[in-house]
Amino acid sequence: MRRVWNCAGQCTRLRQSVRPTSIANRLRPVQTSSSFSTSASYRRSGQLGGLQRLLKVSEEVTDALATNKPVVALESTIYTHGALGSLGLEDVVRQNGAVPAVVGILEGVPTVGLTPAEVAHIVEHSPRKVSRRDIAYLVGMGMTGKRINGGTTIAGTTVLARLAGIRVFGTGGLGGVHRGGENTMDVSADLTELGRTRMAVISSGCKGFLDIPKTLEYLETQGVLVSTFADGRKGDVDFPAFWARDSGTKSPFVVQTEEEAAAMILAQESLGLESGILFANPIPEESSIPRQEMDAVIEQAVAESLSQGAQGSLNTPFILGRIRDLTEGRSVPANVALVTANVARAAKIALAITRFISGDLEIPTRNPVSRQANKEAHVIVAGSVAVDLSCNYAGPDATTNASPHLHTSNPAQISQSIGGVGRNVALAAHRVSGSMGVRLCSMVGNDVAGTTVLNSLEPAGMDTSCIRRLEGAAGRTAQYVAVNDANKSLVMAMADMDIFTANSDPAHWASVVTASKPKWLVVDANWSESDIRSWIKTGKQNRASIAFEPVSNAKSARLFGPIRGHHEPLGVFPAPSVDLATPNRHELAAMHAAAAAQHEYLADPRWFDVVDAFAMFGGSGIRERFVRLTSKALADAGVPQQAVQLLPYVPTLVAKLGDQGALLVEILGRDDPRLRDAAHEPFILTRAAVDHPSIGGVYMRLFPVAQEVADVVSVNGVGDTFLGVLVAGLARGGRTVDLIDVAQKAAVLTLRSSESVSEDLGTLENELVAAAAASRKQ
Repeated sequence: MRRVWNCAGQCTRLRQSVRPTSIANRLRPVQTSSSFSTSASYRRSGQLGGLQRLLKVSEEVTDALATNKPVVALESTIYTHGALGSLGLEDVVRQNGAVPAVVGILEGVPTVGLTPAEVAHIVEHSPRKVSRRDIAYLVGMGMTGKRINGGTTIAGTTVLARLAGIRVFGTGGLGGVHRGGENTMDVSADLTELGRTRMAVISSGCKGFLDIPKTLEYLETQGVLVSTFADGRKGDVDFPAFWARDSGTKSPFVVQTEEEAAAMILAQESLGLESGILFANPIPEESSIPRQEMDAVIEQAVAESLSQGAQGSLNTPFILGRIRDLTEGRSVPANVALVTANVARAAKIALAITRFISGDLEIPTRNPVSRQANKEAHVIVAGSVAVDLSCNYAGPDATTNASPHLHTSNPAQISQSIGGVGRNVALAAHRVSGSMGVRLCSMVGNDVAGTTVLNSLEPAGMDTSCIRRLEGAAGRTAQYVAVNDANKSLVMAMADMDIFTANSDPAHWASVVTASKPKWLVVDANWSESDIRSWIKTGKQNRASIAFEPVSNAKSARLFGPIRGHHEPLGVFPAPSVDLATPNRHELAAMHAAAAAQHEYLADPRWFDVVDAFAMFGGSGIRERFVRLTSKALADAGVPQQAVQLLPYVPTLVAKLGDQGALLVEILGRDDPRLRDAAHEPFILTRAAVDHPSIGGVYMRLFPVAQEVADVVSVNGVGDTFLGVLVAGLARGGRTVDLIDVAQKAAVLTLRSSESVSEDLGTLENELVAAAAASRKQ
């Protein structure tokens, strides 16, 4: 059993077959239902009462919480009862990458995420000052038709923000224990609220005219963690005194970075501690007022309040006014500066929390990858994961005309699933390989689609430790839309895979490969040309065999990008950069065109050396051999010719030909036993000279389809399943020629599945193991 957090911060337990090893796995948010709402998840918990049903959360805040975006709560008393005017704090939050959520009571409705117009409405209509005790009064009166507006204090804001599922609250100064509070019992409700409501409050300590030592004692009694940002200072630091950076009282704890603060907040949740946390953020040094000067000003202001009887609710406004006068107005810009700095820091903490939850930020280890990723894996798949939409034409003429009509809307059966070439290949290898380690390296956005993707992989037992979750527009989760005819054959597809070309981090991925030590590295063509080369180079440096999955006609050409654009040329046999590729016929043609016509890979002297060793061009009868080993139609289309010409760069090519089967074309090393095996003799296209140091010949074999399938459910993921099962067998020591039949059977299972990778692939594991074992005996 393990704990996970939903987007509202609610702790639940899920049964999981894989023990989590990173903070990302422990804290990744989960979507509890298709109609997920933060309020609903809390209401189910039964912990926070019926007020939940009355709470209004803005659409922007609701969406942010549901998609693991950073959110910062802001109190409305800064606007309704402060004397600072409009501070633009919402803009400060947004500039630091988070979503602002101003909290208040609007016409009797407790609201989280007030708009500027709504705040202005509250300010203009005689708002009440609202702490915890006042919420029920204003809301209850609103239920009877008496609509009262209110600006929430720190305590009131904490209550409502927690109900909405917000973790972080940025403000100015906390309330505290007033001087002489041991006699007057004048203690701010802010302190007791932090003692019973889990919220991280970022403030510049408490107001400097309060009794700071007693305030800290009271917070300790309430079980509140108090930690002060060091801001570059070493050792112990003072708890701040609002306008002054130091108070003369040491802070109970010290925090160095926003990431440390975020980790404390998530630890608080993990341990189920319901008390809050106070992060004291010293006023920026350039805006501070020296402590000695402020001490004198405060002493005079407090003495005047006592002499003039300004007690109770009048005390704080009186003292603040006198401090403004005595500092000749300097306390006002200092106040603005500290509030702005606190809110900015709150946004950065909230952002760090979401990065921890998404897995984009890990607890540091000696390696820059998670502990799970430090484990070895037999297969690494570097590729895309996406949300797939499959649209099957279902028009009234579908029985006579299978194709959808252009330039108009078509009736269709539309289904959604999780796919992506990389994900499909990895999941197929995982499902057919039992305990053999398979790891997917990919990226998702910090959005609903990204959460959906991650939540779909973990129940399948997939290792998600190397799926990065990115922020911002460039981190939008990939999506793929397939339009199929009535026979469920692909007509066209639209793919948004920009996340993989816009975010390059070869050093990070190199550390993953180095730590994992894979036998096979599968690279799909959704990456940029330079990143594809980086993956291949890293794999070879770690002695992994490389498989290239072309993905699409356009993307398949990325393997053979402009020669001048790369620091190192592609290796050729017997030291190729790529060991295996599995294109369909169209992708094969695109790869050949890029290599031959566009970028002159087939003019490289090294390529000529290998092709000359085949001893097949320039003589007679080669076309007849192509026809004999494949078919006239395939030879006329140039499929075998294109494959042979690419062999120097990719010495094993498996062309996926749909209902015509799979064509295996590969270079045989001089010691390959098939050169001397009568059973394989019919498939020897040509033999090299006996004394060639590395090449023995070329093998070409057309494997017919494993089974004619009439009950096709979906064609999505069929080719990916084929490659995943093939690579799983190769990682067990099998040969391609011995594994294709099993891979084709796996493809048939996916053809009959509504999923992009059949859940029944495990039924082929014994057959795959046997085929690999037979290969090893050769």
